[in-house]
Amino acid sequence: MDDPCALLLQRGSRELGVEITESERDNLLAYLALLIKWNGTYNLTAVRDPEAMVVRHLLDSLAIVPLVAGQRLIDVGSGAGLPGIPLAILNPSKEVHLLDSNSKKTRFLFQVKTALRLDNIVVHHQRVESFKPAQQYDVVLSRAFAGLPDMVASCGHLLKPDGVFLAMKGVYPQDELEAVENLCKIEAVQPVVVPELEEHRHLVRMKPLK
Repeated sequence: MDDPCALLLQRGSRELGVEITESERDNLLAYLALLIKWNGTYNLTAVRDPEAMVVRHLLDSLAIVPLVAGQRLIDVGSGAGLPGIPLAILNPSKEVHLLDSNSKKTRFLFQVKTALRLDNIVVHHQRVESFKPAQQYDVVLSRAFAGLPDMVASCGHLLKPDGVFLAMKGVYPQDELEAVENLCKIEAVQPVVVPELEEHRHLVRMKPLK
């Protein structure tokens, strides 16, 4: 295995303490190859360098794997499928829904689901405000969808009564946390260390107040 992206992925996942099988590694790299291929036409991400994509997209997503519980989750504003697709690859028993209002992005998401045979993924092309799921979710997850107040306001109807919001953030989001303290119980703001990345990362876990 002399592919630099494969080596970086293997080393990074080991540093994260996230065990990936050979087939999971191959699927993550196949997803990366599709992202690189489609990015030229669909402008899915501003990151162009493949190794930077491994760090900023794959390892960034894998870093939260140990922190995501629940059987049925939705990645809101999924974009290029981050973190939803890596989570689905590593958790084939979980039901992972990917929601985005951009038709180009959802076409890409469906292509990944089909090409990698990820039967646990469901793709929705819709605005979150008008999306009415048949069943609510254990986890509503977002990486770059919105600030915490907007997430709570627009996604609350997607959560089960005992469900949780998980928001991936960069620096500690003090102002956003203060803006939702009367709306949610902040259960944790977990620092997340991504290998090869010097920037700050945090995962916010919160539950709406009854």
